[in-house]
Amino acid sequence: MNKSDIITNAVKEKHKYWIMYIYSTLIVLAGFFMNDFQEILEGIYKIIVSPSFLITDYFALGGIGASLVNSGILIILSTLIGQISKTSMSGSLIAAIFTVGGFALFGKNIYNVISIVLGVYLYCLIKKENFSKHITVALFGTALAPVVSQLSFGMSLNLFLGIVLGNIVGIFIGLALSPLAASFVKFHQGFNLYNIGFTSGIVGMVLMSLFRSTGYNHDIVSNVYIKTDISLVVFFILYFISMLALGSVLAKNNISNYRKLLNFKIKGATDFVDLGGFSLAILNMGVLGLISTAIVLLFKAPLNGPLIGGIFTVVGFGAFGKHPKNSLPVMAGVIIGYLLMGVSLGTTGAMLTVLFSTTLAPIAGYYGSGAGILAGLMHVSLISNTGYLHGGMNLYNNGFTGGFVAAVLVLLFQAYNKKHSD
Repeated sequence: MNKSDIITNAVKEKHKYWIMYIYSTLIVLAGFFMNDFQEILEGIYKIIVSPSFLITDYFALGGIGASLVNSGILIILSTLIGQISKTSMSGSLIAAIFTVGGFALFGKNIYNVISIVLGVYLYCLIKKENFSKHITVALFGTALAPVVSQLSFGMSLNLFLGIVLGNIVGIFIGLALSPLAASFVKFHQGFNLYNIGFTSGIVGMVLMSLFRSTGYNHDIVSNVYIKTDISLVVFFILYFISMLALGSVLAKNNISNYRKLLNFKIKGATDFVDLGGFSLAILNMGVLGLISTAIVLLFKAPLNGPLIGGIFTVVGFGAFGKHPKNSLPVMAGVIIGYLLMGVSLGTTGAMLTVLFSTTLAPIAGYYGSGAGILAGLMHVSLISNTGYLHGGMNLYNNGFTGGFVAAVLVLLFQAYNKKHSD
């Protein structure tokens, strides 16, 4: 099957950007619906000066309204960076933008992401390469934003010294990410969608080891909002339905091509905008958003900042490698694993793993549903042991864990399955 058999009606580049701006603005407006202007300002201040390592739910810290505004602003800024750098609105860029927006509900803010993005930009200047080539590394690389916040506000340093040191380290992180990510992707052969999460885990582990060697340490926190606001449920269901509807309208008479997209088999990540067009990508994002939200509600987990962030990340990768057919088996493996361990799926931590385990979706897509379930089972057994290594400094802990799972399983599948060993 060729991508020419799937691709549907083209959407102009400027229209793709406007659609992204509209969806980000809706998040900001939802924030102002939840809280008044003064509450939002106070909440954003609390968010900015927080150390922000895992799991710091901005809903609990600064309020729902401030968290949503922080998220919407970061989506707008990420989209603007893409537009200014004249980057095509590809599936990988959409995934990066929505991932930034999702984690802006529990770890990223308008302060702690700047220096890392700047570091990647400086790398491009040094290498004399277009920033558009590395923009997704810059955006995904904000996984290590808590390092900037921790040095700035969490280590009892002089405020000025902490801010300067935090941003210098952030710039150095940005300078290191592009060359490291290009090498580490070979470790899991692209079967871990959150490659920057794996890279950031290694960098975070090194940094945390340095901190511990100087006598500094901290416990991984779990400060989460434990309620589900019905207005948020309604908003996000309508939000994802609108994506499904928009994709259907833009695809016109080619919605049947969605089935071809679901059956397309390729190693590693697949850019669905390139493969099936922007319309099918948006449609798929809406479908994944509704499914992910339904799973959270089904197991009665709270629809808080981290879980909405997890849903947003799944949605973003609905343009770059994830769809129901390859994501649900991995989720099922994690759910089975937690049930066997007697762990409640109604907790934020467990449900986060269910959502983010879909970093391993390419395994199910390429090797089959059984392989996806096995990947989910292995992932859930490893996830509780990896967070300590980077001290919660890497927000993409599931990407870090997923890199190890993918590396082990794919090598085994290749060894015992000659059909897929090429």
